[in-house]
Amino acid sequence: MKQRPLLPHCTITGLPATASPLFGPLTSSLDYQSVVLGMAQIAPRVWECGHSLSFGLLLPDASPITCEISGWPDSAAATTEFTLQAACGLMSVHGRASGRMQPLGVNYVSTLAATLALQGALACALGMRRGVPCERVSTSLASAGMLAVGQYLAGATALESPEKILPGSSSTTERPPFVSADGVVFELETLDAPPWRSFWSEIGVDMESAGKGWNGFLLRYAKAVAPLPATLIDALARLPYARIAEVCAHTGVAICPVRSLQERAADIDAHPLWRRGPWAFTSETGESAPYGSNRATGPLPLSGMTVIESCRRIQGPLAGHLLAMLGATVIRIEPPGGDPLRGVPPIAEGVSARFDALNRSKIVREIDIKAAHGRAEIHALAREADVFLHNWAPGKAAALQLDSADLRRINPALVYAYAGGWGDGEQALPGTDFVVQAYSGIAHKIARASHTDGGSLFTVLDVLGGAVAAQGVTAALLSRSLLPAGLRMESSLLGAASLLCTEDLDALLHSRETLPSDSVLQAVYPTRQGWLALDCPDARTMAALAGAAGLSRDVSATELHARLPEALSSKTASEWLAVLEPLGIPASLAPDDLSELRDNPRLAAGLVPGSYTRVNSPWSFQ
Repeated sequence: MKQRPLLPHCTITGLPATASPLFGPLTSSLDYQSVVLGMAQIAPRVWECGHSLSFGLLLPDASPITCEISGWPDSAAATTEFTLQAACGLMSVHGRASGRMQPLGVNYVSTLAATLALQGALACALGMRRGVPCERVSTSLASAGMLAVGQYLAGATALESPEKILPGSSSTTERPPFVSADGVVFELETLDAPPWRSFWSEIGVDMESAGKGWNGFLLRYAKAVAPLPATLIDALARLPYARIAEVCAHTGVAICPVRSLQERAADIDAHPLWRRGPWAFTSETGESAPYGSNRATGPLPLSGMTVIESCRRIQGPLAGHLLAMLGATVIRIEPPGGDPLRGVPPIAEGVSARFDALNRSKIVREIDIKAAHGRAEIHALAREADVFLHNWAPGKAAALQLDSADLRRINPALVYAYAGGWGDGEQALPGTDFVVQAYSGIAHKIARASHTDGGSLFTVLDVLGGAVAAQGVTAALLSRSLLPAGLRMESSLLGAASLLCTEDLDALLHSRETLPSDSVLQAVYPTRQGWLALDCPDARTMAALAGAAGLSRDVSATELHARLPEALSSKTASEWLAVLEPLGIPASLAPDDLSELRDNPRLAAGLVPGSYTRVNSPWSFQ
């Protein structure tokens, strides 16, 4: 296999810029991602105008592509990472088990929006080469935020038994992670009930409590809560970590301490992964692999392309969902009888609302991939496909004879994509969201911001990892159109975690200090009706906020924070928004109930009502 720079023929460019803190995290992530994809750069690469920014993408012998990114889909109001996490419901979902509405402590919306924006530009360029007359793509940070909460929004708005899970609805201590007698904070993981029962039996916990704990443990991925009996928490708190790890070893339960970013940066693979980025692209054929004209069949850039997806849970299905939003025909492979997650409540039109939120635009084929006739069906589909995407456990593809080399013998031009947990790193741990959060340092970073023991029960890495995988597939397809050859693309949850903290890792790996946040005042406040998120990044906006609230404009940040709840109680959150928006103060409604997202006019264009509230495509092409 040969690894090479993926997009050396692409150039990122822009117009003269004026510095602004509002889009700082977004532009930083865009810059990093374009570099690790191998793109040439012409400074300045990103330019900002008011409450939006743009960058250009240049390809040989083609018209330039322009990508525009705004804060809100249909509003020119000022925005920040903080106000967007509040407005789009991320704070609400994170707050379910962290105690209250609060930010994640990482630049999540900005990083996700940068990933989607660059993917949109790459897709636009690919579409142009396939005959789609599009030279401009637009997206917004709010669109990224809504995409992140899509499955939770589906659960909260399903017409049949909607879920109302508010911040603070679950204990901040009777949930993972756990704490040992010697003070080690750690995660446990198993995907099967028998190891769980064996583990707790040896710990000395009764089976009734263990069974209740299993039910609560399973809720993490679906509902962002994990209510566990106090008996389980207390039992582990009486044992040293070494003893708990010993029990894990012979009962088949995985254990991982919650590590800091400093510990992660000391790993031997941390620097290579930071330099490479969240994907690994390899060409496994020594010669060009023609793939025909592959002309588009519709107005979207990937129309006429076929993606075979064999994925479970969130990361892989979301990747397929995003490729379908770009116009690809996605054929989803499910086991005979269908994916069991289809039947998990709440139900919308006969299928799980959460499941449908990630899979509604796909063609389903039930195939037994363990049987010879099932593999033959996969081979027949792969022969005519552009992409094969899976997130199977490590080694399963080779055992099934469905690895990239196997399928490339059938289709040399195939883009073979793997959305895994650890990428090409050697790990004995299961590559699931919460384990990778703990291992990567992300959980520790979130915990410090949230004043909890561990990371978020919002699926931070599954969602970003799905976007990263879809972006990697799109980049590989564009590369194939420029230099025809079959490609293998690997992405991982660990790569997504590294993408979330590139600046932290850069500073740690190169012994530099990170710059502190420059916000003067940042919090979520109650009003006469509803919650209001406010973010004053400088003294000017803080003074303007104080004046609007009827307070002295030279009040200190500490005093302003203390007096704002009383001052804000005179109006509703919506009324305050109307007052603050013309003053250029970043502010947003902060719903504690996700069903309230439908009532926010700033978000309306990105949502579709129905049997549950659906999130629109984050891209618009022209």
